[in-house]
Amino acid sequence: MRLFEYPDKVAAWERRINAYAQQKVEFGAPGVAEKVAEIEALLAQKIAELDALPNDAALAEAEPDDLETIRSLRPAGSRRMWSSLADDFRERLEGSWLGRCAGCTLGSIVEGWTVERMEEWAAYLGDEYPLVDYWSAAEQPHMKKYQTSLREDFTPAKMDGVPTDDDLNYTLLGLMILEEYGLDFSTDELGEAWIKYLPFAFTAEGIALDNLRKGVAPMRAAEVDNPFLNWIGADIRSDPWGYAAPGWPEKAAEFAHRDAYVSHRRNGIFAAMFFSAAISAAFAVDNTVDALKFGLQEIPADCYLAREVRWALDEAPQIANYRDAAAAIEERYTVMGGAHAINNTVLTVWGLTVGGEDYSKVIGETVAMGKDNDCTAATAGSIWGAVYGKSAIPKHWYKNFNNKVHTFLYHQSPFAIDDVIDRFVAQAEKVHGA
Repeated sequence: MRLFEYPDKVAAWERRINAYAQQKVEFGAPGVAEKVAEIEALLAQKIAELDALPNDAALAEAEPDDLETIRSLRPAGSRRMWSSLADDFRERLEGSWLGRCAGCTLGSIVEGWTVERMEEWAAYLGDEYPLVDYWSAAEQPHMKKYQTSLREDFTPAKMDGVPTDDDLNYTLLGLMILEEYGLDFSTDELGEAWIKYLPFAFTAEGIALDNLRKGVAPMRAAEVDNPFLNWIGADIRSDPWGYAAPGWPEKAAEFAHRDAYVSHRRNGIFAAMFFSAAISAAFAVDNTVDALKFGLQEIPADCYLAREVRWALDEAPQIANYRDAAAAIEERYTVMGGAHAINNTVLTVWGLTVGGEDYSKVIGETVAMGKDNDCTAATAGSIWGAVYGKSAIPKHWYKNFNNKVHTFLYHQSPFAIDDVIDRFVAQAEKVHGA
């Protein structure tokens, strides 16, 4: 059953308008620029009218944005599992961070590819598929990702450190925010950090960053000209909050709310809170599904995201592999954006359930499912690593990391992996000590 019946009639119009305008220029017609300006003005007016349509009031009550009301709509749950750090926390934290880095790196150079395109590329290369190691070669190996790492840097032969990816940069930025502003950092302070450290961003983050630079207050930066409020951007920023509040899902979700509010609303916020709480809980449980269930305890029980996570868990026994997952996603979510929070959250759940206790299978199947697959594999790897620890991750996934993570953040050299671990342990000690 489809979750939403989206209108899907507008996509081809931009190309038709441009084609007609270019043809008229080629035929020497007068007034083309003026007519295109009229069309642009009309489109701007209609988009404003579309955005002004009233939202469903009952659904809005089930999907609030403020933390106090969100908490009032949570199911009953265990808000705090630890009062101090467990003896194996560091081992699990190393597993979570390495698991995240490897999952992200595996998916990054095929981000957004279709299932069929990845299958064809693997067959061409002769790589075992779903992947059990990194891609042996990258398309367009000389091209850079995020203006820093070459695409070939994501392959075993060329990898020297974790290549740059925005999913990993936000984990490091979260750590820096905790260190610079303290455990009580505000959304306003987070906005300051974004301007200071982020050279660019995408979708909701890109809009929020642009609004911040124009002087829009951080508490309102998400609300100005932003059609991506329910997309994945805030939930890829979940990890630092789970790392800093291990065994305390409620606190991790609170941190995530302060972060997500700068760029997202409603299900975009809930996805960030859900995964932050799940990562926090993963340090204190012995399987990934239990961690996901703890994550559900920190978001409104009747929001769309919670409903879809429960559906994904119920459906999991029927999802045997990436093909089943991709088919189920296409049937249920049709034209939902490829970087939406809801469909990608479901894929992350299925990546964990299909892979089970096998790390390589978790990230290999998750990447093969498609959509925003560097994000989903990174999050699945982070949750898995927090449950099972570094020692359970096959060494080939991190042997070429060479204790460094590359970044595009302003004013930052590559981060040392062991230093990142030390710094997150120090933040976790502060959280539980406080």
